[in-house]
Amino acid sequence: MITILSKKIGILALTSALLISAGCSSSGNDSASTKSGNNADDTSPITFSFFGADASPNWNNMQDDVGKEITAKTGVTLEAEYDVGSGGGQTKIALMAASGQYPDIVYAKGELNKLVDAGAIIDLTDLIDQHAPNIKKVMNSNMNRMKYSNDDQAIYSIPTNIGVDQQAFDVTNGFEVQLRVLKELGYPEIKTVHDFESVLKEYVAKHPTTDGLPTIPLTLNADDWKIMITVTNQADVTTGGTNDGEYHVNPDTYEAMLHYKRPEEKDYFRWLNHMYNTGLLDKDSFVQKEDQYKAKIASGRVLGLTSVEWEYQDAENALKSEGKDEYTYGHFPVTLNEQYKDHSLQSIGVDGYGISITTDCEDPIRAIKFLDWLSSEEGQVLRNWGIEGKQYNVEDGNRVIPDDILDQKVNDASNFTKETGIGLYSIFGVRYGDGVKDSTNNYYTTNFPEQIIASYSDAEKETLAAYNATTWKDLFPSEDEFPVKEWGALYNMQAPTDGDYPVIYQKTQDIVRKRIPEAIMSKPADFDGIYDNFIDELNKAGAEKMESEYSELVKARVSLFTGKDVQ
Repeated sequence: MITILSKKIGILALTSALLISAGCSSSGNDSASTKSGNNADDTSPITFSFFGADASPNWNNMQDDVGKEITAKTGVTLEAEYDVGSGGGQTKIALMAASGQYPDIVYAKGELNKLVDAGAIIDLTDLIDQHAPNIKKVMNSNMNRMKYSNDDQAIYSIPTNIGVDQQAFDVTNGFEVQLRVLKELGYPEIKTVHDFESVLKEYVAKHPTTDGLPTIPLTLNADDWKIMITVTNQADVTTGGTNDGEYHVNPDTYEAMLHYKRPEEKDYFRWLNHMYNTGLLDKDSFVQKEDQYKAKIASGRVLGLTSVEWEYQDAENALKSEGKDEYTYGHFPVTLNEQYKDHSLQSIGVDGYGISITTDCEDPIRAIKFLDWLSSEEGQVLRNWGIEGKQYNVEDGNRVIPDDILDQKVNDASNFTKETGIGLYSIFGVRYGDGVKDSTNNYYTTNFPEQIIASYSDAEKETLAAYNATTWKDLFPSEDEFPVKEWGALYNMQAPTDGDYPVIYQKTQDIVRKRIPEAIMSKPADFDGIYDNFIDELNKAGAEKMESEYSELVKARVSLFTGKDVQ
């Protein structure tokens, strides 16, 4: 997970042409019922402008199968713009807030607070109550988790990136090892960083080159905020932390501190220093750009990763499209040593980034009804499964994906998404999570055990069988071993945008991104001095004051979510 202030996009120049024009345009009936959205059955043509803070390279202007069906059912067309590159929207949303011009609908991710502070976002409470029965049905007992904060209990966004009642049937994170490596070495046990290191070391000694190029045991992506995904977050995860972005939260006191201050994390970074100095960590890890990192993975010569599948998915898809399934990766719950547990499957409850309607939208009622239809059972099935007869069939009452469609979905993922639209509309409504069944006794999503297993390559199935597992989840500590996080997803908690907090936060981020690579790339004898000075530097920048303020926000959030009187 990524803390809400951490996604800084390296866009150095943007012209005013990038600003999204305000207002929503109706190309159909301009009657009062259309403009106000009072007609529940209104499907007259209307266009909403939209900005999404995530990149969406497969967006096809709703000319895909799902998009066309959405327009047919609702009359809505989206004039959409998505962030470029790594996603995050910081630069674009800052420009919106400064200009006072907004799209009708926005998926702002961690930048929502900037738009709220600018007065750009509508409180959705009454709109949901009066016009969104499907949103109310799905959210049900979780309505409190949509509120912005204890002090401001408006609903500025509806959470759309996390499914309600989500069950985890698989994992896509951890430490990754190529399937061919695992097979050749006899499927070794991989539980600790030292196990992981031994596997990489043994294999590269046998195979110093891959297809004529130097084999890379381990590479990292430290390009901008992605350093958090493959480098810094792992220090927390491998030492029993709960992966709350830049902070570690004490589950008993709710006190938060920058996770780097935990002594055990210093030992994780010491291990990376060891990997660097022994040649097992790619020397270019802290200077390469993301496209270079992905190109290395796509070449098949990277044996191991410390990431999550969405971060390297494009490169892995390239391997799949070339029929190189044995060069793709398995997932392992690696920790610093066996005293720690990986918390990947710990539930955060209902929380997460969401979608909002801005004050520039001329027809917020029609907009909320659009989002509500997509939150209906029909809308959710369409978003997840596609069109009956095209992407799935119904056989004996069960939705089934034909083998040829599943092959396209798995092995030609980019084109499949662009043509079908499956996966492109998940953020446009609340939704049930994996494992929840609809009124026809079928799963809402396509992520359930039978379908997950069917989507695995033969190489994955062979590997999992060797580990006596059916999915990668079987290798990880079960969600039943952990309580639901009372503070939810801290990456979605809105931190202050004024006062000392954002200034101190940025200072500490600058220090982290400079000193962590420096410590990892230092001589072993210099590591302790650099790391200790790094912690001192954080404190001198005001980290303790920032941590105290953040702790109070965490406590208020626990109180809002649970009703506890947290002091």
